[in-house]
Amino acid sequence: MSVSVEAITKYYGSQKALDEVSFTVDPGQVVGFLGPNGAGKSTMMKIITCFLPPSSGKVTVDGFDVRESPVEVRRRVGYLPEHNPLYLDMYVKEFLVFIGGIQLGRAEAEKRTARMIELTGLGPEQKKKIGALSKGYRQRVGLAQSMLHDPAVLILDEPTTGLDPNQLIEIRQLIRNIGKEKTVILSTHIMQEVEAICDRTIIVNKGKIVADEKTAVLKEKLSGRNVVIVEFDKPISQSEIGKVKGVNTVSNVKGNIWKLESDQQVDIRQQLFQFAVQQQVSILAMQKEESNLESVFRQLTVDK
Repeated sequence: MSVSVEAITKYYGSQKALDEVSFTVDPGQVVGFLGPNGAGKSTMMKIITCFLPPSSGKVTVDGFDVRESPVEVRRRVGYLPEHNPLYLDMYVKEFLVFIGGIQLGRAEAEKRTARMIELTGLGPEQKKKIGALSKGYRQRVGLAQSMLHDPAVLILDEPTTGLDPNQLIEIRQLIRNIGKEKTVILSTHIMQEVEAICDRTIIVNKGKIVADEKTAVLKEKLSGRNVVIVEFDKPISQSEIGKVKGVNTVSNVKGNIWKLESDQQVDIRQQLFQFAVQQQVSILAMQKEESNLESVFRQLTVDK
C-alpha cells in the first residue's frame, strides 16, 4: 500500500479545512483528487508531502508516518505544485543535475537526469534555458524534477494548467505512462482531465469526502438517468415518440434528431427499434449519451 490516509483533520485557527478524511491509494493507480476551491485539496496534498502537519489523524507513505518519519516519506514522494518553481536562468540539463545532486550526489544525478530527459521528451530542449521554454516544456521539466529520486508516489497539483491542446495530450499520455509504475494522485479542476487519465476519482467538499469510486462507476452511479440520441429518416411527432415505454422526457435536437431521457435502470433502445417498425421509419443513428463527470461534480458539491 503506497498511501494510507486515516481520519485526517486539519484546522487553521478555528477553521476546519479537513474533517476526518480517510482513503488509501495502491501502487499503479492514477487517482483524481477533486473539489471546489477551498474544499481542502491542497491542504491534503501538503500533508501527504510533509509540508503541513495534520491536527489529528495519520498519514503513511509506504509504511512511514509523515510526522514520525518525514525524511523517509520525502524520499518516496515526488511533488509537482501548481505554480512550478524553476530557476529560469539555468539550462534544462544543468538544472536537473543541480537539483538531483542535492538529493542523490553528482554521479547518480547525471544518470537519473539522462533517464528523466528521455522519459519526459526533453531531449531537444535540454540545452535551452528554462526561461526560453514554452509552458508545456516547463511542465515537463517540473515532472522530471519531481521524479529524479525515483519516488514511489507522485503528487501532481494542476499539472496541465495553461497548456495548449497538443501539450495537453502529450502531458496526459506521459502521466498515464508514469501511472503504470507509480502511485499518482492528481488534483485538477478540469473534469475531462480526470476522465482521460484517472482510474479512480475522490471528490472532497467542505473538508469531507463525498465520493470515492472508479471514475466510470461514479459517473454511472450518480447520473440517475439514461440519455439516448436517435435520428429517424422521416419526421416523427413528439407526442408519438413520447409514448415509447420507459421514456420520461423528449426534446428535439434538430430536424429528425431527438433526445430521450429514461430512468437509469431502463434501456429504451429496444423499444425505439420496435417503435420505428410500427411507424414505418428507419433509424439512421442512435447513441447512448455517456454520463458527464462535470454534472456529477456539481451534483455533489453545489449547495442546494
